[in-house]
Amino acid sequence: MGPYGSTTCSGASSSASSSSSSSVTKPPADIDGCLADAGYKVRSSDLRHVAQRLERLETVMVNSPGDLSHLASDAVLYNPADLATWVDSLLTEFNHQPLISLPSDLDFSEGAVINNPAALPRQTWTDNSAVIAAVPQQNHNQLTVVTAMEEDSGIRLVHLLVTCAESVQRGDLALAGSLIENMQALLTRVNPSCGIGKVAGYFIDALSCRIFSPQTVGSASGSVHENELLYHYFYEACPYLKFAHFTANQAILEAFDGHDCVHVIDFNLMHGLQWPALIQALALRPGGPPLLRLTGIGPPSPDGRDSLREIGLRLAELARSVNVRFAFRGVAASRLEDVKPWMLQVSPKEAVAVNSIMQLHRLLGSDPNRNSPIEMMLSWIRNLNPKIVAVVEQEADHNKPGFLDRFTEALYYYSNMFDSLEACAMQPEKALAEIYIQREICNVVCCEGAARVERHEPLDKWRIRLEQAGFRPLHLGSNAFKQASMLLTLFSAEGYRVEENQGCLTLGWHNRPLIAASAWQVMPMAEATANQQPVGIINQNSNPNRI
Repeated sequence: MGPYGSTTCSGASSSASSSSSSSVTKPPADIDGCLADAGYKVRSSDLRHVAQRLERLETVMVNSPGDLSHLASDAVLYNPADLATWVDSLLTEFNHQPLISLPSDLDFSEGAVINNPAALPRQTWTDNSAVIAAVPQQNHNQLTVVTAMEEDSGIRLVHLLVTCAESVQRGDLALAGSLIENMQALLTRVNPSCGIGKVAGYFIDALSCRIFSPQTVGSASGSVHENELLYHYFYEACPYLKFAHFTANQAILEAFDGHDCVHVIDFNLMHGLQWPALIQALALRPGGPPLLRLTGIGPPSPDGRDSLREIGLRLAELARSVNVRFAFRGVAASRLEDVKPWMLQVSPKEAVAVNSIMQLHRLLGSDPNRNSPIEMMLSWIRNLNPKIVAVVEQEADHNKPGFLDRFTEALYYYSNMFDSLEACAMQPEKALAEIYIQREICNVVCCEGAARVERHEPLDKWRIRLEQAGFRPLHLGSNAFKQASMLLTLFSAEGYRVEENQGCLTLGWHNRPLIAASAWQVMPMAEATANQQPVGIINQNSNPNRI
């Protein structure tokens, strides 16, 4: 008995036998009716294409006998009544695509009848040149089909990712967990080493960690040594940190013009990668270099070593080699908000520069039991009266209160970031740089409260915040733009773009800014009063004795 019952099968047999002698003359509409009565969802005009697919399927099954067990176990097959879809599903499970149309000289028009094949030109049956000539086109078409299927899977992945994030926001973790399993299965149909496959893999892992093992999120942040190492590889693999350092250095150099004693306060020393270039630039300054003091802030070493001092010694050796007077002070702090002004030992005779490369966003977390860390930090920075405050931040909005909004913004942002990394040639560094970015993704997606420190906000929000804190913008000049543009010549990729944005500079991938550099100076008291800026005030309702 067939799958659709004996009545249907017998009807099909009688219909087939009665029409065997007249099939070449029966109208297509009658054939379509017979096929429909037999339970097959296919038109007579499609039978030739179905035959091609069946022939291809037979060849594949003969050449891939080991794959047959897969079809019997976990493959999802369509209803055989829909012949074309059913055969296509089988071919897809074998990772093969359906045959393309026949070459034009073998393609018979619909309704054509061949009563005597010998009457056809001999070339039609013996000359394979047309078929051979079609092979490159067939390969091209197959590649196009593969690409289209992968794009379709990529689109489905993005849809499922957003749906899963929406389920997490609603608190429906059971549904979110089932979607994770669906996405992991779908991930096998795309290239996991590049494009949406790679990005989706990282976001699926982050969602899975949030749903199934939130208690392990803190341990995924890595050790101090690991983070510094990954930071270094991210610096080497792509231009983002180099852009940040070059742009900030140029602004600091211009702010120090005419001063004989200068003091740089670096909120994240990280091997001191930024400062050799500034030391060498100061050594070439007309009239001789100034006395340079550098205060580097960084996390304490877990093994008891004074790693900040070791970095300072290396920088001191470089400064000595180019005749720059140099003094270094290291300030160990697990969190930036733990740093207090008295730790920096700023002298009133110094020209001070504050340097923050992707650090201020870590202070944007809110705690109802204390004053805002960012407001406290900006308040005492202003009290130092620095010549310049150099700020570089991710041009993203990952600090939205709703999880879904934050997730979708992060998915778009890091998709562009990974696309830009694909264009970089430095393979070993690039692989470790991706781990650096993956940890950012994990923090944005997995963490909440004080544990979520990657609270990136766009340049427009930083403008408002800094102006309200009593700072005014310093336009980054043409020299900074030239430095950034020259930097991109070190990378062969053509997709990177440096753009000017109201006195600030952004570096992005094609039309999407990914990092923004800005410079600020303290607003004079009279100007701040005229603009009704609450200078030096953290919280007007808080204890007035607090600074």
